Amino acid sequence: MAQEDHDALYSLLAARGVSRRDFLKFCGSIAAMIGLSEAYVPQIAAAVVSGTKLKPTLWLNGGGCSGCTESVAQSDYPDVATIVLDILSINYSETIMMAQGEDAEKSITDTIRAGDYLVIYEGTVMTGEDGNVLRIAGRTGLEVLEEAAESAAAVLAVGSCAVDGGWVAGRPNTAGGTGVMKYLSDVGIETPVINLPTCPVNPEWVVAVVVDYLMLERLPELDDFARPVGIYGQTIHDNCPRRGHFENGEFVNEFGTEEEAMGYCLYKVGCKGPQTFTNCPIVRWNSRSSWCVESGSPCIGCGTADPISGGASNWVDMNTPFLNRHRDLPIGDSTVQPTTVGVIAGGAVAAGLAIHGLAVKGTGQGKGISKKKGGDE
Repeated sequence: MAQEDHDALYSLLAARGVSRRDFLKFCGSIAAMIGLSEAYVPQIAAAVVSGTKLKPTLWLNGGGCSGCTESVAQSDYPDVATIVLDILSINYSETIMMAQGEDAEKSITDTIRAGDYLVIYEGTVMTGEDGNVLRIAGRTGLEVLEEAAESAAAVLAVGSCAVDGGWVAGRPNTAGGTGVMKYLSDVGIETPVINLPTCPVNPEWVVAVVVDYLMLERLPELDDFARPVGIYGQTIHDNCPRRGHFENGEFVNEFGTEEEAMGYCLYKVGCKGPQTFTNCPIVRWNSRSSWCVESGSPCIGCGTADPISGGASNWVDMNTPFLNRHRDLPIGDSTVQPTTVGVIAGGAVAAGLAIHGLAVKGTGQGKGISKKKGGDE
């Protein structure tokens, strides 16, 4: 790696208020997230510096709010302009590109024709009305995704909407929302998919996976849900700063109480941390300044997105109401809390036993049972 490349990058970082120390610290965090030791920091730095060697990328949007794009735009170690725009060649992105109309769509065609590119997909895959729920430049969003994914080196499904359909796929899912991996599997496209759930995606995770793939020319170690093990290998509860309160049985039972002010565990008010596998407490958001639980909110389980079901059991339906301990159970067109079901079921059982007792007494069976139990004929 030429010294001038180093100098050019560090000058660029310095102009944006990022020191060499901050940059190397960032490279160290990438190493940790992709399961490498700090000995790989120089290699990671070299991969970032050698920007001209990085693959072109198509950033496609399905049905969503562009929250993941906005989240990545907040990355600042180094900032998004350095990592994503100046170094990673994003040839197409509806949200941030300057090109319009035919010039914009030509970027997809030219990138696919050249080959050796990545696809980053944000938002829900919209299958409703034969894909016509979402149309882009006269084509369905499904056509755009299939064309781009089929020849890509890999597809990164960023954010929970891209992983399992998310908000769009919530009941009654009239748009036919589903996840990228499920949809590509259904249509027979075998391009490897890397899932990065949470709502929105953490920008450092995107950068870590991209740099890992470009540096080592392989996919990171993935779990059964095609998520990077280094990022999704532990639950939020494992690393939560409030875990000590959980162990001591100190819980917030209601918001606005003294227990909440004292920072007690939020499990009883709906925190999904024990069942959510992400490293949010370690990496956090907004320059690592905070994250959901640190800001006072229980974890809502947005990292529990299930790419295999692809919308049938999306994370929103599985975890709402967010401030309740249990999810709602669908019964016909309505939903009910399991605690309510338990109370009703318990009442029904008690009522049934009472009716049974009265019936037994009325038919004289009670007397016989009593005699039998006493051994008297």
